[in-house]
Amino acid sequence: MEERFIRNEALIGKNNTQLLKGCTVAVFGIGGVGSYAVEALARSGIGRLYLYDNDTVAPSNLNRQLIALENTIGLYKTAVSAKRCRQINPDIEVVENTVFVTPETEIPFDSFDFIIDAVDNVTAKLYLITSAQEHKIPIISVMGTGNKLDPTKIKVSDIYETRECPLARVMRTELKKRGIKKLSVVWSDERPIKAFDNTEKRNTGRPTPSSMTFVPATAGITAAAFAVKKLIK
Repeated sequence: MEERFIRNEALIGKNNTQLLKGCTVAVFGIGGVGSYAVEALARSGIGRLYLYDNDTVAPSNLNRQLIALENTIGLYKTAVSAKRCRQINPDIEVVENTVFVTPETEIPFDSFDFIIDAVDNVTAKLYLITSAQEHKIPIISVMGTGNKLDPTKIKVSDIYETRECPLARVMRTELKKRGIKKLSVVWSDERPIKAFDNTEKRNTGRPTPSSMTFVPATAGITAAAFAVKKLIK
């Protein structure tokens, strides 16, 4: 056993360590949540990662995204995250997909053993969830982490058990319409905090959710832990 994963093996065993080396996980959204999920997966010894995000690192990402540094501003998030993974484990295979995911995006779902949905776009989330169910691929979907501050409120449950999350409320409605009765999600039951001031606007003109590193990072690591535990069963 190579030394870089020797403490993993001490915890989960040799067979499971080898199993993870043969697994492929896709992470959609490499931001405040996804960047931490990817890092945790790489450090867990996952053998192949597919990364999906069309965004570049911005100065406003510096407060919470693992991949955001002064020297990565302007670089594609998939490229920065992939480089970090290869520095953690030179043997890992990382497939970078610099695309904005829509229902028209061609995605090799049959290549994946697990999917982490860390995007914040409802249309993209619904496409990933319905496609995962169609292809019988386990998936965990991360709900809203903006306007929240307490990482101890993060939990994993079924989507229909969520509360205090505007994104989860929308997702519950849309999933019901599609006949999806069950979905594992990472979410927080902390009541959203009203921002003091927010001059940053989305393309829609609506204020961008306020955020610090604590909740998104915890959600990302939680999603990765859920994936690893499901893969090694």
